[in-house]
Amino acid sequence: MQQISRILDDLKNGAYGNAFARLYAEKAENQAARYNDAIMQFEKLYGHKEARLFSAPGRTEVGGNHTDHQRGRVLAAAVNMDIICVAAPNDDGVIRIKSAGYEMDEVSVGDFSAKPGEENTAIALIRGVAARCAALGFLVCGFDAYTTSDVLKGSGLSSSAAFEVAVGVMISRLFNDGGISPVEIAKIGQFAENNYFGKPSGLMDQMASSVGGFITIDFADPEQPIISPVGFDFAPCGHSLCIVDTGGSHANLTGEYAAIPAEMKSIARELGAEFLREADYNAFYARIPELRKKCGDRAVLRAMHFFGDNNRVVKQADALSRGDFEGFKNLIIESGQSSLSMLQNIFACHAPDEQGVTLALAASGKILAGRGAWRVHGGGFAGTIQAFVPDVLLGGYIQAMEGIFGAGSCHRLSVRPIGGTEILK
Repeated sequence: MQQISRILDDLKNGAYGNAFARLYAEKAENQAARYNDAIMQFEKLYGHKEARLFSAPGRTEVGGNHTDHQRGRVLAAAVNMDIICVAAPNDDGVIRIKSAGYEMDEVSVGDFSAKPGEENTAIALIRGVAARCAALGFLVCGFDAYTTSDVLKGSGLSSSAAFEVAVGVMISRLFNDGGISPVEIAKIGQFAENNYFGKPSGLMDQMASSVGGFITIDFADPEQPIISPVGFDFAPCGHSLCIVDTGGSHANLTGEYAAIPAEMKSIARELGAEFLREADYNAFYARIPELRKKCGDRAVLRAMHFFGDNNRVVKQADALSRGDFEGFKNLIIESGQSSLSMLQNIFACHAPDEQGVTLALAASGKILAGRGAWRVHGGGFAGTIQAFVPDVLLGGYIQAMEGIFGAGSCHRLSVRPIGGTEILK
């Protein structure tokens, strides 16, 4: 623990400058004020004179759209948008977390069973993370925390996974000497999201946020996923990574998300497997006439997308490792077309008038054709797209996207090399 007065002095004197530069890149200069404000809010809420600082990043999915829940491969990166936390243990046996803009959430230590009516709430995630940590034998005690986030909600940058990772990191560092590994924290977060929050997500979001960097993840064995760093620096390639927030809401979309793994698994079962990763592609292709009658055309198309995008991740990582950025961009476009035509997660069928993602893709294609790359980002149906924009076109691209979707809707991001962490000088 550090004296709050000392942390504030260190922030003012630039003692965290190197840490902020590594975590936030071009956003580093704004962080001292951001952390200062969070600390002041924490002290006002709880009266603690000592505290510790934590951060968990959002993530961007670069390759492998909806492949993780079928034990497939993904290409992902942590980004320089994050949730930051100021925290300190208490003697009350209560976990209290106040997030900026929201009411205080309180969970009594030991009262970790899932509560009816808490689905889709932050308190469900807190309770689920704490429950899983305790079940795995880690120490969980009461603590007070204040959080604030610039991870765009509904953006596909996975604000929920960042929150889960942040709670896991605080429990690990405050009570377990940092003994909960990043991989374990990711699994704990997924458990909370699946079993308490009520969203049947895969493990990619939590893993990318918790581990950090630019990585491929192979989920063939979800208990021991294979995580491999991708040795590629975007800075010299003359392109910027952009996320465009189309303003669509993810409310009432849980059924749309849940249908994707359900339909993929229906095909897998017909092929004698639990997950598509375990199924044989040639057998699948040979049985399409039968499978479309049993499972429906959309399920067949979604399975085709899985097989294609799962293999495409390997090709994308290989292209980057060879420095073939043009080949990589072509694969990004291929993946986007597969999501559009086969995975069909660009808009929700029950709301055909709301097609912000489709519009953003169409506009990006017009601006970037032959020079950049674009695709749906994250779970889809609403929210964001991802684009790799040549720097010479960046200003015009941002202007065009914000002309359609509003000021501040286009965000230039950097890859963050560190996942969930305690902030130290």
